[in-house]
Amino acid sequence: MKSLSRFRPDNLVLALLLTATIATLLPVHGKGADYLSDFTIGSVALLFFLHGARLMPQTVLQGFAHWRLHLTILACTFVMFPLLSIPIGLLSPSVIDPAIYMGFIYLCILPSTIQSSIAFTSIAGGNVAGAVVAASSSNMLGVVLTPVLATLFFKTEGGVNADAVESIAMQLLLPFVLGQLAQRWIGGWVRNNRKLVGLVERGSILCVVYLAFSDAITDGVWFRLSALDLLVIFLIVAVLLAVVLYATRTFSRLLGFSREDEITIVFCGSKKSMGSGLPMANIIFAGQALGLIVLPMIIFHQLQLMVCAGLAKRYAAAGATKTEQPNPVRVHSNP
Repeated sequence: MKSLSRFRPDNLVLALLLTATIATLLPVHGKGADYLSDFTIGSVALLFFLHGARLMPQTVLQGFAHWRLHLTILACTFVMFPLLSIPIGLLSPSVIDPAIYMGFIYLCILPSTIQSSIAFTSIAGGNVAGAVVAASSSNMLGVVLTPVLATLFFKTEGGVNADAVESIAMQLLLPFVLGQLAQRWIGGWVRNNRKLVGLVERGSILCVVYLAFSDAITDGVWFRLSALDLLVIFLIVAVLLAVVLYATRTFSRLLGFSREDEITIVFCGSKKSMGSGLPMANIIFAGQALGLIVLPMIIFHQLQLMVCAGLAKRYAAAGATKTEQPNPVRVHSNP
């Protein structure tokens, strides 16, 4: 039973499934949707303010001393991943819906996660300090790089316009910068009250999902998907994750990184943040089929947690075996 425990969805995914079910049965519309949208905008702004207040700029700057490690992780996150989204386009629109393909592109341009990247790196016996810096800097840069990449990828799809860029700046970037400015006064309090940040993060994510699925039901977009469509999406996500995990491990070895740094690259370079992704998607894809667009990201989030949990345990077991392996004893025979 313990071996099956890692395949259990995490609490956030279970909450997302419950929220999606409620939105399907009781979608919000009209004035209620407007009020919930305003509340969601406020909660997202608060979330990015708290993220800005939590992260210490000096820690990130000091950590960049190991520049090869961090540039490799950033390259995996913002270069390799986006390039991998291009071949998926060959499946659109014949195999997957164009909105789903937009979702795959969006998934590939997101920053890395923070909590799970650091946690799995620690479990596996990797460079935890490097993971903290890499994941934090990825999220900080993602506030700017993800909208920029979205503008480049979706310029012909109508996915991002001047209003969306302005909304991102006002709702995400400005609160984040204000949080950074306030970090010296409230940073310690925010870091000591992680549950508050977690509560705001989960609350804003659930609000975005409820609105997205409500709009999907109201507009009838879910009738465009079948069980076969969902299976195809899952298979593409699984292949994408497998390719990225193999590539991050291979690149780290070819570049001569230590075992500890390899672990950090694998777990930080293969992750995508749903915590940052859903709030940004609510702005970037306003008025579009958001429920379909965020679906690849939600599936990838759960799969990356399950697969990386098992991978971290394998790394840890291999490290323990290597440590416990006795040194060979040479026996000298008397002449």
